[in-house]
Amino acid sequence: MQSDNLHSPKKPADKRIKTKALKAAFPHTIPVLTGFAFLGIAYGLLMNSKGYGVGWTLLMSLFVFAGSAQYVAITFLTSVFNPLHALLMTLIINARHLFYGIAMLDRFKNTGRLKPYLIFALCDETFSVLCAKEPPAGVEKRWFMFFVALLNHTYWVAGSVTGALLGSTLSFNTKGLDFVLTALFVVIFIDQWKQQKNHAPALIGLLCSTLALVVFGADYFVIPAMIALLAGLALYRKRAEKGETL
Repeated sequence: MQSDNLHSPKKPADKRIKTKALKAAFPHTIPVLTGFAFLGIAYGLLMNSKGYGVGWTLLMSLFVFAGSAQYVAITFLTSVFNPLHALLMTLIINARHLFYGIAMLDRFKNTGRLKPYLIFALCDETFSVLCAKEPPAGVEKRWFMFFVALLNHTYWVAGSVTGALLGSTLSFNTKGLDFVLTALFVVIFIDQWKQQKNHAPALIGLLCSTLALVVFGADYFVIPAMIALLAGLALYRKRAEKGETL
């Protein structure tokens, strides 16, 4: 009885910590909810149109959770099986996550058992939110980050399954729906621009991306842009630490 009394108070305390973090995280994920609802539905509709029903859509969104790669994977599923091509294409499309991971090394320290899921669920939108937002006072940071990731993951899965269900009963034209992702990034970028007084990192990102797009073209600019961005930000940080300006 004594041991029960010693351990029982921890459970309500843990629950309050998680609930508080969830409530703090949710408002910051609302823009992602809006974008993922449309993108997920479009993905589910497309999967259904290719003969892959709700079950396949659920498994892909739950365990792959890579929006652009999932769209491309539909082509892999409906063409001649070529694992090497699929591997290379997926690596090229999602290579930017290598840079996301490097940027999150410090933030994910001391997250304990939550770290594997935080790594798995680090998509573009979650990365943007975690970079732009800090938990309010009194909210545990690791649980705040966890619920941002979990909510965004849930939105994508729910949207995909909804699209697959709708596709099994109704006919939709999904042309143009992928622009929702572009609009979502624009909104997140504007929000970050308004919140940050120092716009140098954002300008570096725009410059590197634009130059890479001009030089390498729309199909191959992502990896060069990320490399240039990493080098540019490293140079900026080094000069900033010395009190110099670019």
